[in-house]
Amino acid sequence: MSPDATATPRLTPVPPVAFETAGTGEPPVIELVDVTKVYKSGPLEVVALRSVALRIGENELVAITGPSGSGKSTLMHIIGCLDVPTSGIYRLAGHDVQSFDDAVLADVRNVAIGFVFQQFNLLPYLSAWRNVELPLVYSGVPTDERRQRAHDALEKVGLDDRAEHRPGELSGGQQQRVAIARAVVTEPALVLADEPTGNLDSTSSADVLRLLEELNREGRTIVIITHERDIAAIAQRIVTMRDGEIEPAHEPDVSAAGRDSTTAERAP
Repeated sequence: MSPDATATPRLTPVPPVAFETAGTGEPPVIELVDVTKVYKSGPLEVVALRSVALRIGENELVAITGPSGSGKSTLMHIIGCLDVPTSGIYRLAGHDVQSFDDAVLADVRNVAIGFVFQQFNLLPYLSAWRNVELPLVYSGVPTDERRQRAHDALEKVGLDDRAEHRPGELSGGQQQRVAIARAVVTEPALVLADEPTGNLDSTSSADVLRLLEELNREGRTIVIITHERDIAAIAQRIVTMRDGEIEPAHEPDVSAAGRDSTTAERAP
């Protein structure tokens, strides 16, 4: 059976690791402590992140913004378990990511985190629904269930009638919606969107942002990486980066009380 679409998602990749973030006093979904990232090429060293401290709670919608070269994409790669810090600690729902072996990291990236990229990253020779089912293939989900869940995800983004179309037969906005369907087909608790509207016109951009807001309302934590302030404006909180550091004025304390306050401010 397909998972209950109304259930609040949790960070629960396959055994041996299970993440739970619900309940008062539980750790934040994302916690970075004094994270530094240095890239080396021979004698040359480039410091991409400098002692970054960041906490993002469950069901937050956060935008990480800054100019080109500010370190925001490097930060996204570390949050998404696509790269590792040179120093510092990254905890995902209270678990030290550096303690995960390769198999657990693969499960986390495939099941617990959904990725949306600027370039869509769809396979051109596969239909829309087959692109969407790929994370389920890697997870060993049975064929019939994979197909049903892929179609359900496409219906969610308004594209079930394009399920048999290949990416080349879809507009840019439609391709990004397919990419979002692929990102959420595993029911992840965390969705990372890296410049998700960078290749889209204004109408398609608005559609994508509405989808991300809807996913957040359903209980998912959403992190958007963008250099566009109008895109960042949909977020509950904006984290601004410059020269590999987070500007302090844009990164308030995210305690449980702080999250309650934010929620209260947004309530009608």
